[in-house]
Amino acid sequence: MRHTIEAIATVHSPYKQKFGIARQPGLVPAAEVCIELNSKFTADSVRGLESFEYVWISFIFHSVIEEGWSPLVRPPRLGGRQKMGVFATRSPHRPNHMGLSLLKLERIETGRPVKIYCSGADLLDGTPVTDIKPYIPFIESKPDARSGFATEKPEQLNIEWAENCGKELSDKEREIISQSIAQDPRPAYQNIPERIYVMNILDYEVKFQIRNKTAFIISTDIYQKHNTV
Repeated sequence: MRHTIEAIATVHSPYKQKFGIARQPGLVPAAEVCIELNSKFTADSVRGLESFEYVWISFIFHSVIEEGWSPLVRPPRLGGRQKMGVFATRSPHRPNHMGLSLLKLERIETGRPVKIYCSGADLLDGTPVTDIKPYIPFIESKPDARSGFATEKPEQLNIEWAENCGKELSDKEREIISQSIAQDPRPAYQNIPERIYVMNILDYEVKFQIRNKTAFIISTDIYQKHNTV
């Protein structure tokens, strides 16, 4: 049986590449995205949504579709060495490449097009959105539920900026970059202190190194102009 699903919106995000995206929603509170609805959707389609604090965003992992899927994956939370079934993880390498994120609703612009702004995002720029639903705590919150191998929030890295690095950035931009790198975007099995990592985020090419539990941000160079939120 086949069903056709059409994207209803497109995400405009500070994350311009897969490397460096928060691995789960809410881990980088400063990361705000704009979800721009397709032109056929008017303000009527979001009437009442502003009264909710969080929304479920259904989307497509569009950047990994050509990589296919696997029944077994290596979750970063398990060091990237132990395999788990794909349906026991949130890996993007899924049979239908569908994702689900719970984001904080910040505001809605009801012009044409309609724009929904959310924070705590883990979405790549250009992500196709397939559905939006309000989060209802008394139904969906299960604080005592078992959480398998993901029992607690990952430990964060300390952040240090090189002298004179990032002076051109706004406080908001520094916050997004710091929070994103603090999540340790490296593959779980990789620990090469002398390696320089490069992350394209916002309008910047950010270079950093990680030694022990500290990330040292070396440079933030403008690489290309984007329309970001």
